Amino acid sequence: MNEMTMPMNATQQDQSDISDYDTVRKVIELITQNWRDQPRLEALADAVGSTPTQLQKTFTRWAGLSPKGFLQAVTLDHAKRLLDDKVPLLDASLELGLSGPGRLHDLFVTHEAMSPGVYKAKGEGLNIAYGFHPSPFGISLVMATERGMAGLAFCDAGGEKSALDDMRARWPRARYFEDSDSTAPYAKRSFHPGNWQNDQPLRVVLIGTDFEIRVWEGLLKLPVGTATSYSNLAKCVGKPNAPRAVGRAVGRNPISFVVPCHRVVGKSGALTGYHWGITRKRAMLGWEAGVTA
Repeated sequence: MNEMTMPMNATQQDQSDISDYDTVRKVIELITQNWRDQPRLEALADAVGSTPTQLQKTFTRWAGLSPKGFLQAVTLDHAKRLLDDKVPLLDASLELGLSGPGRLHDLFVTHEAMSPGVYKAKGEGLNIAYGFHPSPFGISLVMATERGMAGLAFCDAGGEKSALDDMRARWPRARYFEDSDSTAPYAKRSFHPGNWQNDQPLRVVLIGTDFEIRVWEGLLKLPVGTATSYSNLAKCVGKPNAPRAVGRAVGRNPISFVVPCHRVVGKSGALTGYHWGITRKRAMLGWEAGVTA
């Protein structure tokens, strides 16, 4: 008599998702460190204790593109650095076909800024719902007010409390309550390109200083598949002599990925620090390269 395969319950599914992301994270690190060798799928699978077929399925499901596609994206990123130093990074990315007519431009996002008083009062009087959800980049922490998404953070399994504490520290006087049902739609809209619809924009709420909000609005103008430098971003927001201040504002962006701070890199094209980890930043850029391909 054949054994029946029982469906996984929610807890088992969550554990499976976490295990899958750990595999994907290791493969991303391997590709990033060994891209010059152009590692084959078989070698990557062997290194993480998987089969080529299973790794192909797992990586593609989580990252949105195959291991080979991610390798191509990483190789392309390094190729940009070999271009003439006189070519601006954004121009170089356009020449390399990372964006252009006919390609998906970006999440369709509409935003509003919370009043400066709310920020100065450290969120006092603000009600913020939060929930943890799977994403292509590990566990995501989504935070929302009645007006829209206010926060998006990332962590690996076991890091949920630290991620929540980090986000709560931004607005310490706000009232926080767990409500995954209300935050789930924001996660679904953020990580599924099929839900990026011009007629149904994702609403986000920016809570910061006037200067920070101006920088974050500049980030929202960067299309999927492109990158810019801190100095270029500083020029775009009208502060050409303040790239370091702009960099600090980028680092304090509370809505990661949706407000795409990961698309800002060093002047040389180097992937500089990222609050939620350089590996995650590489994963986001590679995932977006696959989306726009």
